[in-house]
Amino acid sequence: MVLSFNNISMSSCTTNGITVRVETQYLPEHSNPRGQKFIFGYYVVIENGSDITVQLLRRKWIITDATGVVREVEGDGVVGLQPTLQPGEIHEYMSFCNLFSEIGKMKGYYTMLCIRDNSLLEIEIPEFHMFTPSVLN
Repeated sequence: MVLSFNNISMSSCTTNGITVRVETQYLPEHSNPRGQKFIFGYYVVIENGSDITVQLLRRKWIITDATGVVREVEGDGVVGLQPTLQPGEIHEYMSFCNLFSEIGKMKGYYTMLCIRDNSLLEIEIPEFHMFTPSVLN
């Protein structure tokens, strides 16, 4: 699936020199509002601005929608990858989330391995909001 992001919502934060930026967009062609199925694409950029090499091992998402449903999703890597980022390197990926309402939010963290000393780092994924264009009218 090819996503075209028009900067509907963008969030950013930096933890231990590693910056995570997330941009979202509602995907009406994959959604079914009558069936309470709202699909949002998100594009993530992870930039290693630190002086250490890290490997992304795991991710944890906390997904909340306007109906009050809260889901936690954990797993290895991102979209099947566990990328290693040297200082100055960037990793980008796209994924999607389904909500049961027109409004929701996600946040979480990546667990990264510091290659230098095998310590683990929790890198914050900033909270970002997802909403259909109709809620802005």
